Amino acid sequence: MRKVSLRNLAAHKVRLALTVLAVVLGTAFVSGSFIFTDTLQRTFNGLFEDAAQGVDVRVSSNETGSSGVPLADVATVEAIDGVRTVVPSVDGQLVLLGSDKKPVQTGGAPSLGMSYIPPERAIAKPDTFVAGTPPSRPGEIALNEGGARKAGLAAGDTTQVLVPSHGVLDVTVSGIYQTPTDSGGFIGVLFDDAQARELFTDGAHADYLDVAGTGSQADLRDRVAAALPDLKVQTGDEVRDEVKSQVTSALSFVNYFLLAFGAIALLVGTFIIYNTFSMIVAQRLRELALLRAVGASRKQVGQSVVLEALVVGVLGSALGIAAGVGLAYGLRGLLNSFDVGLPSGSLALAPRTVIVALLVGVLVTVVSAYAPARRAAKIPPVAAMREEFASTGDSLRVRTLVGAALAVVGVVALVAGSRGTGGGAAATVGVGAAALVFAVLLAAPALSLPVVGGLGAVLGRPFGAVGKLARTNSVRNPRRTAATAFALTLGLMLVSVIGVFGSSAKASVDTLVDAGVRADYILTGPQAIGVPVGAAPAVAALPGVSDAVALHFTSVKIDDRDEVGTGVGGQLGGVLDYTLEQGSAELSGEGMLASATYAGKHGWTVGSPVTMTNRDGVEVTVPVTGIYADSQMLGNWLVTQSVYEKLTPPQMRADWAVLVKAAPGTDVAALRADLEKATDRYLVVQVQDREQFKGTQGQQIDTLLAVLYGLLALAVVIAILGIVNTLALSVVERRREIGMLRAVGMQRAQVRRTIYLESVLIAVFGAAVGVLLGLAFGWGFVSTLADQGLNVIAVPWGQVAAMLLGSGVVGVLAALWPAARAARTRPLEAIAGL
Repeated sequence: MRKVSLRNLAAHKVRLALTVLAVVLGTAFVSGSFIFTDTLQRTFNGLFEDAAQGVDVRVSSNETGSSGVPLADVATVEAIDGVRTVVPSVDGQLVLLGSDKKPVQTGGAPSLGMSYIPPERAIAKPDTFVAGTPPSRPGEIALNEGGARKAGLAAGDTTQVLVPSHGVLDVTVSGIYQTPTDSGGFIGVLFDDAQARELFTDGAHADYLDVAGTGSQADLRDRVAAALPDLKVQTGDEVRDEVKSQVTSALSFVNYFLLAFGAIALLVGTFIIYNTFSMIVAQRLRELALLRAVGASRKQVGQSVVLEALVVGVLGSALGIAAGVGLAYGLRGLLNSFDVGLPSGSLALAPRTVIVALLVGVLVTVVSAYAPARRAAKIPPVAAMREEFASTGDSLRVRTLVGAALAVVGVVALVAGSRGTGGGAAATVGVGAAALVFAVLLAAPALSLPVVGGLGAVLGRPFGAVGKLARTNSVRNPRRTAATAFALTLGLMLVSVIGVFGSSAKASVDTLVDAGVRADYILTGPQAIGVPVGAAPAVAALPGVSDAVALHFTSVKIDDRDEVGTGVGGQLGGVLDYTLEQGSAELSGEGMLASATYAGKHGWTVGSPVTMTNRDGVEVTVPVTGIYADSQMLGNWLVTQSVYEKLTPPQMRADWAVLVKAAPGTDVAALRADLEKATDRYLVVQVQDREQFKGTQGQQIDTLLAVLYGLLALAVVIAILGIVNTLALSVVERRREIGMLRAVGMQRAQVRRTIYLESVLIAVFGAAVGVLLGLAFGWGFVSTLADQGLNVIAVPWGQVAAMLLGSGVVGVLAALWPAARAARTRPLEAIAGL
């Protein structure tokens, strides 16, 4: 039986290739995800190990986001027995101008200014300069090799840097230094120590203190901790382990994200493999019956089919691992083409990746083949010999009834969940979505009869008898039709869900801006930098500006809970629309406004004192001067500029936006040129009107969606290959029938047209069901996010129409090869069974 199975595989090379390809695509995504994230993690680990090299003890603040460690503690640590040297860490975000006088784009990599540590004070191996010299006085900088190459700068060149809290500085590149590992888009700018402290600290604190000493790290840590009981003290090994853990945690999200799409690809591939083996068994009924007749047992027949699946699974998984390496290369190349600044390094193929990919691929394939194998084993030999083709199976009644019951449960859960917000409501919608997916899976064969039949009657009418034949063939085996279409249903369902999310997000932003923003222009900057603090005063001084209100994120503790609100530099009445319910809208002195829901949650009324504490322990008590109706634009609470400055250290201050209102009688269009001129020296500031601001937000959403669509494209490609596979196998199954049609006068073009129409009907059916499910699920999930700002549900009708039309095109393309193969059928050979 083993020989029979292996020879059967070798005899049907095309069928084998199509089945293996489905396994390859699914396992390639899984292995590629692991390889990509393992490579990133290994590279990042190497970077952080190099960064903390030579550190025996690190002293830092217990509160993330605080001013840091007092510089006065340096002398305390230096006096501890066993301490060799202490180096305060001083760094901060900046923007570097390249040789073209434009800001250097780093993608997702950081651009940091740091203090240069001379060799006699350095803890780790001193920086190696490949050109020039280290910075020795204010106004000089040194650049890492990657940053200098990216900026097009060399030793001796002059340029500028933007430090958000200090503005633009003219600098000279004194030298270029090496980094131990290629750090991708990272830009490291070294300053003279005195200037670095002026730019990136408040003059009294450092981010942390690195300590090198003698003896064991644990003993030194204990001595330092005893001297500084209010600070966090760790050994160098503990620091490196903590950083690695944080990197692993951050990358695990990426891994789960990619693996989720790999799971989708595998799920789609599972239906294709299941469908393929069902058809293979159907085509081999006579062969299997003959084996039973000459003495093969049911167990042997079933095992022969499973053995074929095992071979396909092992072969497909092995090829999938190799394809995963190529996919990881391609994914890294794609991301680098978008300039995301990933560090480079050799790809990491861990044994775990190989084992998981093999297990997943083999298990999916064998499980998919198990049901057809059981069915093949149960067929009585004499009955199988009498049948020309596979039976269409048992009655669809039971599975259809179960599917209908699940559909009722799914609709009820979907509607119930959509009426609420938060995690519980989203979970309810998820349950409803899962129930509806399984309902469609079970009821799809019965559903395909009227739907595909109706589509066939409409689409096939212009083609006369050929159209009728295509319609009949499409509904002949509803199980096969449904299984083939379901793969495309899953892919387009997810595409539709994402489309609803994207359209709703953009519509919500548009509504929010249209209804809430009075400002004529909005100044914005990069997410990591924001708008430099000098930009707002610069535009406020222009004669054509009546209001220039800076908005700043303000992070504090209220009632021992971390909270984030907005600091406001000015009066909001001229630039934003909102409804004041109680008190005064004026933001001056030391006061705050709170939203009605947030105030009610805390029991605040006008005049209530609220104590805010920053990460350094600075407390500011402010009265509630007004309560406004809930607003997504304003958030939970607002504080004045004075309160913001007391709670936010100078080196951490930046504006996330500046709202500008033109003075009465000012030419708004002409004002733009004045605003751009006033902010030109701040390099990264964008001047946008309301429509441009909405467009920028929409573009960011589209960029995110493009990544998701790109990943989902794999599932759609697998689904298309599934249609190709099914049609090709269907042509083999119906070879004698096609030969008879050709013998009685059917032309080759008519044969091809029949196969095209069958494929179109299957593809449109799968697409229509997937789009309807996706729109329903998208509506349900977006409804649960109304409290997060997605309060407008929008359907991307253009995308829906494109997907339905595209599914017809996909049907034709998928049928090209099977149709050509069918048209080449020789009538007499087919009738004779040769």
